[in-house]
Amino acid sequence: MSAIGSKELLGGFRRIKGFVNETPILTCSTLNRMFDTNLYFKCENFQKVGAFKFRGAMNAVLSLEERCVDLSKGLATHSSGNHAAALAHASALRGYKAFIVMPRNAPETKQRAVKGYGAEIILCEPTLQAREETLAAVVREHGSQIVHPFNDYDVIIGQSTAFFETILYGLDKGVRFDKVLVPVGGGGFLSGTSLSAHFFSEGTQVIACEPSGADDAYQSFKNKRFIPSKDPKTIGDGLLTSLGDKTFEIMMEYVDDVCTVEEESIVEAMRLIWERMKIIVEPSSAVPLAAILEGKVHVKGKHIAIMVSGGNLDLTRLPWL
Repeated sequence: MSAIGSKELLGGFRRIKGFVNETPILTCSTLNRMFDTNLYFKCENFQKVGAFKFRGAMNAVLSLEERCVDLSKGLATHSSGNHAAALAHASALRGYKAFIVMPRNAPETKQRAVKGYGAEIILCEPTLQAREETLAAVVREHGSQIVHPFNDYDVIIGQSTAFFETILYGLDKGVRFDKVLVPVGGGGFLSGTSLSAHFFSEGTQVIACEPSGADDAYQSFKNKRFIPSKDPKTIGDGLLTSLGDKTFEIMMEYVDDVCTVEEESIVEAMRLIWERMKIIVEPSSAVPLAAILEGKVHVKGKHIAIMVSGGNLDLTRLPWL
């Protein structure tokens, strides 16, 4: 991957350092005893906009500024959730207009969050084709700069900073991470994490975790060719998106394995985190712990980093209610 090296990753870390939260890394003695391991949860549910997506959006906006790209006509994207809020907030911080294409069935809570950051929402039908066509029309009308939710090197570099912070934590505590577990949807978080592991945490295995009902990364990894999702279904709504060509390429080069988990395990893992750690996480964030619950990842006696992707969900529709 010549497009992103250690220099670019360090540049991204320095670039966004004053804009993002350095989120906490939490441990839980109950879960450690349960699995006879040492788990370290990197809690991006405490990130601005409630998800890791803010890192990538912020780095993209600042990088475009550094390259002197004209952003006076605003920024645009399509997203049903966390990236929408992330780009809206990042744009607002730098004084730019944001145009966000969202499917009509996007949760009201997420639409309110995007509007709260001052972005203009354009609703469309809930299909990828409709989202892309609507976004193209927005760009034709306004001349805005597109920031893709995950298939963008600037976004990937921003996402890499979460695990880079985790590595720094480990150095301070004298901990070397044997494995890092990452939920995978479009692959931006996975790509950034795997690049940080490759350049700054030698010997750390990168394991992607995804729902069995949305297993395009698993299928693509095992077959060594890009296989897009077909009618994905999972409670982990942040993981419904297929990989992009850039994230697929990075996954194939730097990720050690991909595993899948069942819906019941995701719910059980999510409830465990809520009850034992007293923090709010969304279903997508619980997928790595679900992989441990199912025995898909060997963790006994190891130091395991778990990348918690976010904490945005509708509290009136909790999966165990």
